[in-house]
Amino acid sequence: MLNVKKVSKIYQGKVACRALSDIDLTVEDNEFVGIMGPSGSGKTTLLNMIATIDEPTTGEILINGKNPHHLKKDNLAKFRRRELGFVFQDFNLLHTLTIEENMVLPLTLDGKKVKEMKEKAKKIAENLGITEIMNKRTYEISGGQAQRAAVARAMIHSPKLLLADEPTGNLDSKSSKDVMEMLESINRTEQTTMLLVTHDPQAASYCNRVVFIRDGKFYSEIHRGDNRQAFFQKIIDTLSLMGGDFNDFS
Repeated sequence: MLNVKKVSKIYQGKVACRALSDIDLTVEDNEFVGIMGPSGSGKTTLLNMIATIDEPTTGEILINGKNPHHLKKDNLAKFRRRELGFVFQDFNLLHTLTIEENMVLPLTLDGKKVKEMKEKAKKIAENLGITEIMNKRTYEISGGQAQRAAVARAMIHSPKLLLADEPTGNLDSKSSKDVMEMLESINRTEQTTMLLVTHDPQAASYCNRVVFIRDGKFYSEIHRGDNRQAFFQKIIDTLSLMGGDFNDFS
């Protein structure tokens, strides 16, 4: 599904800054992979390049065998809209729209019929337990509900790959747990491939495996197995071995 091959990123300025060095990453269909590392390790840079928001300096990124960075502007916009789903820390919902209108935004841009959009929105709202907030605005709902709505918007066009950047960063522990359980359930039932960047070991423990990055380089990876609690402990142990300021992690 996703192939990151020897990808490096250098930001030019008065002093060139190397954010990533020769990163290799393969994500199979239906996998749920977490990316962790201290602040400034290059996690979000990597996610932004996979999301086609940023371009690698060297190396290449293939999604389903295609390199989206070679696409022309219009085709790239279409690729993002149809193949990728995005979930951000600050929800990125539009305050002037209702939750339902926010959810169907990707379909609106694709010129889908109103009836079809409403049916899709209704079905996904039922699946994610947000039917009762469909007609509300963002300022009338909780952070946990807002993040569920953001996930619904990301999933409405059945993307092949869902990219989540700190989706629990602004949530309390109960809402974080709800959102992560929901993502895990979507990964299992919809078989959507997911990539999660997080500081939070609890959130990362819902993934199938976690890849650790330090100072822009691959550090290690661990796999979940059957026991989530044991996996959570392995994540904590790996983070402590990596060193860095522990404030970097939740």
